[in-house]
Amino acid sequence: MTNDFPSPEAGKPARVSISRLKLAHFRNYENLSLRLGPSHVVLTGENGSGKTNLLEAISFLSPGRGLRRATYTDVTRNDAPDGFAIHAAIETEDGSVDVGTGLAGNAPGDTARRVRINGVTASSADDLLEYSRILWLVPSMDGLFTGPAGDRRRFLDRMVLAIDPAHGRRVLDYEKAMRSRNRLLTEERSNSAWLDAIETPMAELGIAIAAARAELMRLINGMIERLPDDSPFPKADCILNGELEARIGIESATDVEETFRRALHDGRSRDRAAGRTLDGPHRSDLLVRHRPKGMPAELCSTGEQKALLIGLILSHARLTGELAGMAPILLLDEIAAHLDEGRRAALFDIIEELGGQAFMTGTDRALFSSLAGRAQFFDVAHGEVHAG
Repeated sequence: MTNDFPSPEAGKPARVSISRLKLAHFRNYENLSLRLGPSHVVLTGENGSGKTNLLEAISFLSPGRGLRRATYTDVTRNDAPDGFAIHAAIETEDGSVDVGTGLAGNAPGDTARRVRINGVTASSADDLLEYSRILWLVPSMDGLFTGPAGDRRRFLDRMVLAIDPAHGRRVLDYEKAMRSRNRLLTEERSNSAWLDAIETPMAELGIAIAAARAELMRLINGMIERLPDDSPFPKADCILNGELEARIGIESATDVEETFRRALHDGRSRDRAAGRTLDGPHRSDLLVRHRPKGMPAELCSTGEQKALLIGLILSHARLTGELAGMAPILLLDEIAAHLDEGRRAALFDIIEELGGQAFMTGTDRALFSSLAGRAQFFDVAHGEVHAG
């Protein structure tokens, strides 16, 4: 079991920004070319104009399926035969990096997106994490605390991924092994040796996933402790709820792994009857409490939940900057709409202090007036973007 968390870097994290963005056949953008400065970006326009689509395109400059978790064929405009393409120039401490991704150029029927970095095909999308870390907060996340546990696990794993690039591969490999185990269990005469061969790496991967999540919780709670008590966004207490995670740090990694492997072996009959694997990190949950009120987040008001979530995202962004040595790029969709003037101003100041580039959207430009001189403003309408 290994985790690849780096040590905190001394000094301010390096600024990373997108200086050029090109889209082809992505959502409602047939072709788009934007040149950007290093400052923040504010996109305003009516609902349905394409503001969130642009943020989604930027989110594809990181591993995964983007902020909407859409299929790649779904984001391709009007079934364009060449598929969609996204190109960006990312300014880093070591110079400019050209990044491209999409389906363009794939063979017919190939729906796997390709990633190219400085003209060279990357081995996986995880290679993008070497040049930037991209975090987002979108309205669909407003129900995070009251929604299904699966949404919170994905949120948790993306937080881990931002500071531990190996985590995404662990999760994918674990899920692949679990699907293979579930298929074997459906066969009338399952081969015990084959199940053993699957359950052993499942146990190793499962413990590595649980340990990475537990370490993130330790780090994020430590970051939250550093916040002032009068922060405009309330402090959160984050707790992992899972059998494996509860054992981390109490028992040796070898003992926890062996216990999980044995649980998988002994639970075959039960899992066969259930049609799925009932033990493992895929069953864990993230619990969040509103510390000042001493109340579970899911019982808080809608406004309190939003403030908690913003505070958690900002703490994670600060942690990411310190551990990765680069300030993350933030994608904040409709971030200002439900905040009062004081909290909006505080939010913009915190974003500035984080040291990275932020892309923010809204229907009302006046909500971002305090960012004048600190951001570039663009008007979005009907899949076109113009400097405002």
